[in-house]
Amino acid sequence: MPTSQTAPQTTQLSKQPSDTPAQLSTDFSAKISAWGKALGFDALGISNTDLSAAEQHLFDWLGQDYQGDMTWMHSHGTKRSRPAELVPGTLSIISVRMNYLPAPAADATMVLNHPELGYISRYALGRDYHKVLRQRLKKLAQRIQQEVGAFGYRVFTDSAPVLEKPIAVKAGLGWIGKHTNVLSRDAGSWFFLGELYTDLPLSQSAALDEHCGACTACINICPTQAIVAPYELDARRCISYLTIEHKGAIPVALRPLIGNRIYGCDDCQLICPWNRFAQHSTEPDFSVRHSLDAPHLIDLFCWDEDTFLQNFTGSAIRRIGFERWQRNLAVAMGNAPTSLRILQSLQKKLAQTHSTMVREHIIWAIAQHEQPKSSQ
Repeated sequence: MPTSQTAPQTTQLSKQPSDTPAQLSTDFSAKISAWGKALGFDALGISNTDLSAAEQHLFDWLGQDYQGDMTWMHSHGTKRSRPAELVPGTLSIISVRMNYLPAPAADATMVLNHPELGYISRYALGRDYHKVLRQRLKKLAQRIQQEVGAFGYRVFTDSAPVLEKPIAVKAGLGWIGKHTNVLSRDAGSWFFLGELYTDLPLSQSAALDEHCGACTACINICPTQAIVAPYELDARRCISYLTIEHKGAIPVALRPLIGNRIYGCDDCQLICPWNRFAQHSTEPDFSVRHSLDAPHLIDLFCWDEDTFLQNFTGSAIRRIGFERWQRNLAVAMGNAPTSLRILQSLQKKLAQTHSTMVREHIIWAIAQHEQPKSSQ
């Protein structure tokens, strides 16, 4: 999923002591890995800062305008692909992953097959992951500091210009799948990533081989055909982008393809064979809140802004705001089976809303139910 640009998550940045041993290598890296697992990370790896191959891929991607409204992908120049430009003195990057698939939760495929329900990407069913990973990474840095003394570091969790997926690959946490997500043989793709930039000369983890083979299941299943080629995603067509990052009206041609997906899309992950090996999260913060694993569209559409803000306190969903939330729900309501309750809910909200964008989507949704079924 294309990610948002949030404020950098930082910790103290100290000058590396001149007597820090250059041989902080294999044994010490193994200690870091053990500390990371003790803090709840499901895997940890270490990479250097050479992202030249990923940099060229990024520039090629931007050259196709695949980023859509995500202007921040341009704005930092090479800081995204050259870590030492973002954090001077960076020598090594500690990359971590944490499983997020909640258990128990309603079956995702069942929800997608019931269009009167709303589908929310599995990563957003619990509390906002940014805080969870950030605090754990800070604790990891503090543990390292106990061993080596003051050192320079900075924590990132889907924040600031960081190429987290290529970094994770270099650190041996997996490989990039054809859907552009990181895949692992023992964990699939249902996990978050986080990074700790350091000025310590750490030994690197071994990168893993790719194991997608000839499989194109993720490409074939994409509802909007956003995966335009293996390893190439046009965010402008991606449902995750359209329902989360995109601030304007959703293109009319894509609305019927969105179905009942009201925040994000997991289709390419649900179909991936490697996710048969995915592990459920044991992190309480990632447990389902407010029955969001299988909510009824009409119930969600009845929320006012105060209810939205209250229910999504501490949730990643809150940042899209009430207007985009209503926009997404209006599209899903337009795609739902026609009923008197659906029409009444749409008409009531149309009379209440002051948002031009939401009104436009509600009017579209009403039209889907008023036109003859044969012409839809």
